[in-house]
Amino acid sequence: MPSRFLAAAWVAGLLVRPGHAAPGIAVVGQADRVVVTVDGEPFTEYRFTGARFPYFFPVLGPGGVPLTRAYPMIPDRPDEEQDHPHHRGLWYAHGDVNGTDFWADGAAKGRIEQVQLLEVRGGADEGVIRTANRWVTPDGRVLLTDERTHRIHRAGPGRWLDFTVTLTAPAGGGDVTLGDTKEGTLAIRLAESLRLKPNRHHAGQTPGTIRQDTGVRDADTWGRRAAWTDYSGVVTGATGGRRAGVTIYDHPRNPRFPTWWHVRDYGLFAANPFGVHDFEKQPKGTGDLKIPAGESVTFRYRFHFHDGGKPSPEVAGKGWE
Repeated sequence: MPSRFLAAAWVAGLLVRPGHAAPGIAVVGQADRVVVTVDGEPFTEYRFTGARFPYFFPVLGPGGVPLTRAYPMIPDRPDEEQDHPHHRGLWYAHGDVNGTDFWADGAAKGRIEQVQLLEVRGGADEGVIRTANRWVTPDGRVLLTDERTHRIHRAGPGRWLDFTVTLTAPAGGGDVTLGDTKEGTLAIRLAESLRLKPNRHHAGQTPGTIRQDTGVRDADTWGRRAAWTDYSGVVTGATGGRRAGVTIYDHPRNPRFPTWWHVRDYGLFAANPFGVHDFEKQPKGTGDLKIPAGESVTFRYRFHFHDGGKPSPEVAGKGWE
């Protein structure tokens, strides 16, 4: 499915109709991105050029419902706030790596550069995008490398994406510290109509809802620890609106499980196991995580893009490494 078709569908605000391709998960590499379709319907694009880090955009839920904000990739949507231009679709970055900020935009910030597409494949029930990347400081030093595996699959109803990242401190390059800051780490910026706090363009519409497995809800979820968090609501558009949502699950074997959540009322939704200082008002540095030179640490997360129903913890562990 050409990427221009995905962009056109997003700009129009339309739900994408089922295609006529054979059932399966198609993963097609292009010069600057990898395009993913599920049973002939557009799902997402993994973009690895033109920004300071790789990211997925757009992300479409069941029935083609757009779940990610268009800005800044599409800068002229009249119903969107133009804040935080570094919030690009779905991405992984962090605001303090040995003192360098890889989260925000600016000339003095770091870059996460894709080195190689290691694997791109589709199949009847699974598609995989595996990449190698390097974290580069403004003066050209490589602080950190990573390998990421993105697995699109069918754990249950809806669409599922497993994200695994192994972060490595290069041998001979010294230890690497992932610093204690709320600015990170695995994140998605949701469609504006899903926000807990509607923007001025969506004033008067039903706001979104945030839920955690602990029973904590809405604004109280920020900075809390939980095994999963769900952000759901009604995505408005040319069709008049459709319920949809995103659940992110923290893997039980991750360091510091259950993670803290940097989840905001304006649609930022992130898992961050490092920001203890901000989340719990502990001394600065409490959340630091050091990777000794030559060693690695792995984190695993699962996304469920669904039709707005309740989260599915009963299937969340299905087929998860």
